[in-house]
Amino acid sequence: MSESPSRPAPSRVGVMLPLDLPVGEVLPYVRRAEELGFDQVWVVEDLGWRGGVAQAATVLASTTHLTVGIGIMPAGARNVAFAAMELATLAQLHPGRLVAGIGHGMPGWMRQAGSWPASPLTLIKEYARALRLLIAGEPGPANGRYVRCEGVVLTEVPDLVPPVILGVRGPKSQAVAGEVADGLLLAEPAAPGYITASLHNLGPAASTGSPEIVVYDAAAVDDDEEAALARVRASLESVGEPQWAAHIDPLPFAEELRAHRAVSPDARHFARTMPADWVRALSIAGTPAQARKAIEARHAAGATSVVLAPAGPDPLAALDSLARALPHRH
Repeated sequence: MSESPSRPAPSRVGVMLPLDLPVGEVLPYVRRAEELGFDQVWVVEDLGWRGGVAQAATVLASTTHLTVGIGIMPAGARNVAFAAMELATLAQLHPGRLVAGIGHGMPGWMRQAGSWPASPLTLIKEYARALRLLIAGEPGPANGRYVRCEGVVLTEVPDLVPPVILGVRGPKSQAVAGEVADGLLLAEPAAPGYITASLHNLGPAASTGSPEIVVYDAAAVDDDEEAALARVRASLESVGEPQWAAHIDPLPFAEELRAHRAVSPDARHFARTMPADWVRALSIAGTPAQARKAIEARHAAGATSVVLAPAGPDPLAALDSLARALPHRH
């Protein structure tokens, strides 16, 4: 992260490719996103669904100028040298159109797959450092506790090296991102206060470089604000769970939200009875003007890319409504 801090931060808007989108709708979805003017499409890699690298390759080959982000590839899932080969190949074939997100992975899934380390922080630090060196054509670093690729050199490397960002929540992991990565990927909900707190956790890198800060948020846009808020509520059902503490702590209503979760009989009741102001803060939802304002607030807080995760039963149909919130459509 060595670019001048005086360089204006980009203000990109992307859309997530839903992991459960029927396979026949995947290519129509990404092509429509490109037609509508979204800057990016982000693919996810959850255990048991679709592979992140395969999705990214297909989206890149099926579009012409979209940037494609992988968010995220769990560090424990792939040997770093072979992961670097995959990413370098994508970046060679599609110059300047790839962002690679690396993370710990969900502990339960990673344990189930036999890939959860004793020290996730050590693994991701070693992994990110080695991955960036290898993709850039540099020799692999000295062998560490987990990552062993000393002296490995990729013959085929891209002219434009893709950013490697860390999809992590905790302050210690985010501090590691400031040391060894090109930025952060923040999972939803990513309210402006959470973005600000995460930038602080990056340490000096946030002010001396130009980190990529990609944020996800559940999104619904409708001329009827109440309809949009109702559509996005189901995406907020898990927000009160402990793993979302870092997202919730910076909010002015954090304690009230936890109290509401404690007395709710189930997650659905928790989300359906959440005050409308909380829904607005925890998502990008409302009329086109309201959604646009929410996107702008996240950019103002330091996000370089705001990624909309379409809420509702028909993601493909939702694309057109979400596009009404794009800045250039105003």
